[in-house]
Amino acid sequence: MPKDHGIGASSKRREDVRFLTGKGVYTDDLALHGEVHAVMVRSTVAHGSIKAVGTARAAGMPGVLAVFTGEDFAAVGGNPAGWLINSRDGTPMREPKRPVLAHGKVRHVGDAYAAVVAETYEQARDAAQAVSDDSEITELPAIVDMAAAVANPGNRVHDEIPDNLCFDWGWIEDNRAAVDAAIKAAPHVTTLELVNNRLVPNAMEPRASIGEYFPGTGDYKLTTTSQNPHLTRLLIAAFVMGIPENKLQVVAPDVGGGFGSKIYHYGEEAVVLAAAKKLARPVRWTAERSESFLSDAHGRDHVTKIELACEKDGTFIAFRTETLANVGAYLSNFSTATPTFLHGTLMAGPYKVPNVYVNVKTVFTNTAPVDAYRGAGRPEATFSLERVVDKMCRELGLDPFEVRRKNLITKDMFPYTTPVGLAYDTGDYQATLDKAIAMADVAGFEARRAASAAKGKLRGMGLSTWIEACGIAPSHLVGVLGSRVGLYDAATVRVNATGSISVMTGAHSHGQGHETVFAQIVADKLGIPESSVEIVHGDTAKIPFGMGSYGSRSLAVCGVAMAKAVDKIIAKGKKIAAHMLEAAEGDITFEDGKFAVAGTDKAKTFGEIAFSAYVPHNYPLETLEPGLEETSFYDPANFTYPAGAYLCEVEVDAETGKVDIAAFRCADDFGNIMNPMIVEGQVHGGVGQGIGQALLENTHYDENGQLLTGSFMDYAMPRADDVPFYNVDYSCQTPCTHNPLGVKGCGEAGAIGSPPAVVNAVIDALHRGGHSHVTHIDMPVSPSRVWSAING
Repeated sequence: MPKDHGIGASSKRREDVRFLTGKGVYTDDLALHGEVHAVMVRSTVAHGSIKAVGTARAAGMPGVLAVFTGEDFAAVGGNPAGWLINSRDGTPMREPKRPVLAHGKVRHVGDAYAAVVAETYEQARDAAQAVSDDSEITELPAIVDMAAAVANPGNRVHDEIPDNLCFDWGWIEDNRAAVDAAIKAAPHVTTLELVNNRLVPNAMEPRASIGEYFPGTGDYKLTTTSQNPHLTRLLIAAFVMGIPENKLQVVAPDVGGGFGSKIYHYGEEAVVLAAAKKLARPVRWTAERSESFLSDAHGRDHVTKIELACEKDGTFIAFRTETLANVGAYLSNFSTATPTFLHGTLMAGPYKVPNVYVNVKTVFTNTAPVDAYRGAGRPEATFSLERVVDKMCRELGLDPFEVRRKNLITKDMFPYTTPVGLAYDTGDYQATLDKAIAMADVAGFEARRAASAAKGKLRGMGLSTWIEACGIAPSHLVGVLGSRVGLYDAATVRVNATGSISVMTGAHSHGQGHETVFAQIVADKLGIPESSVEIVHGDTAKIPFGMGSYGSRSLAVCGVAMAKAVDKIIAKGKKIAAHMLEAAEGDITFEDGKFAVAGTDKAKTFGEIAFSAYVPHNYPLETLEPGLEETSFYDPANFTYPAGAYLCEVEVDAETGKVDIAAFRCADDFGNIMNPMIVEGQVHGGVGQGIGQALLENTHYDENGQLLTGSFMDYAMPRADDVPFYNVDYSCQTPCTHNPLGVKGCGEAGAIGSPPAVVNAVIDALHRGGHSHVTHIDMPVSPSRVWSAING
């Protein structure tokens, strides 16, 4: 029978009450006394030399208080990459300075090179237009295509980088000779060249920031749309502006989605802080949607050649990939980790393949920076693997279900070390495959295909068996690999005198349901109502130093820190109870919210123990401090490894090329489930975004670096009628072995497993419909691309 509260219950999301009733408080909702407005002046050319920034006329316009240019920030630091990656030959990556505002050159359309602050938004916008009109920028040839960027050293995004390469990375370099030899000697080799299309994250809430400065104390406050307020504070303090960290408070209130794009520090945050100090007034900036398209970090954008060597029966021998990964005009904070350690280390997939080698060349272009987007490297790896596996099956006439089953790591092989350096602790990939097959009624597919044919449609089925690594860890390992930060997290659990609980977490919630799930865990462990637990996040002045929410890490890292802090609370409570009940500490038990002496009816409630901790009249003061508050930091010993099998069925109209998703089934292993309803919601959202990438979304720059898909008129987002009713199962649970909750991440799974399942289904439909000449279609698999492929 389903639980109605605590761990494992589908408790309704408590935060939804304020969101659905319009009582959420987002950055742009805040109205501060005396606030003024900032507008960025952005480049209209992709590549240009700044000859003059025309500020004079704008400075004299009504309401204008200040005009900032790149020269005002020339002496401050640049926004750094979070990971230092070496090339195959050991040389360090090229890391050009990413300025607060561009000076000397602009490097992509939307690159901000000035900012205007005025009394009203309208006045600031008008003055910003005047700056744009009066500035002199000499347009230079744009570098858009990655292959051309590498091949043409005379045209440089950054003058000091002659070949436009950030690095040329190999993983694992010691594997290279063995992989080359295995592929050369293999009975069969399948080769596939593909594009993982560039995406714009398009969170519902655009980015926004408010800067404040308090001259009496020299303190700064930044309210901003961040997934990671402590990281934002660290970057501004240590790298960009040099503000002492203890003098900067960063607050991320309710945040309307992020999908990775709000992990990073952006220059607008530094601008509003500097302007607030200069003007001694709060300074607000809110992006328009067109700015979000131009300046938010984009996602994906890989061009890959993958080779699969195998036996004639489909047994995998080796994978080898060569990828060009676009990093755009500047390095964003995670941009060097996403195509390397979040991508290359997953290129073995869930398979027992003995040989894998990955080469990634990251390329600067005159486009918006590219960084982590939901899944971050793992969707790119999974798409390459699952597409080349399907192509190999067609070339050899093999069953794609049975080929995967033959090659999947089996349950008795765990823990399993892959040839790309990961150690999978647990899993049952056969079970999720079997579950997906049962859910999809594979045996009944031919009847459904016949029904589709009767309507003039081609029907196909696509499979994807996937794995991801999430909860990036441990810190000592990622430090060796180049990370500039630790990847632990922290939580403080404060028991108030009356027994209510305040939990301060380093993770930030922007749609994940932390306020509900974290409260469930604490309440379940302490035997108290969930309503007694308050979750506090997003304010660096209140929460312990944590690394925020991304990479499906919140529960597996911060949630475990929180659980460990609760364990400390219980341990201290036992000491207090032992004193109050005149018993040995070892005889005290804690269950259902009561501390009791084992084998007796002597007991104290949790509330009584909490009150005694703050009113210590009967308390072991000689050996124990008053109060009941504990903090834990947790640095995981390993990633967690969710995995699953996804099956997609599509109908294709061969006359128009239109693809409709007929059904989508997900069989996932997320370890222990804390809240089934929230898990399902996370999978639904991820699959929706994966379908969007597979069928609809595409970011396109022309040869001059102009963004042609810079609005919702041109950039196709998935709508309700583009996605089916999903069928999600998470019963194949193999708990994580190295965290006490036994949990794995779930927030990115849908976006990882779904794109190849959709594309595999489309290719299957075309083959079954007599169009066997179509072996691959790049995403998005739009009607025009399908029609063109069918018609040669």
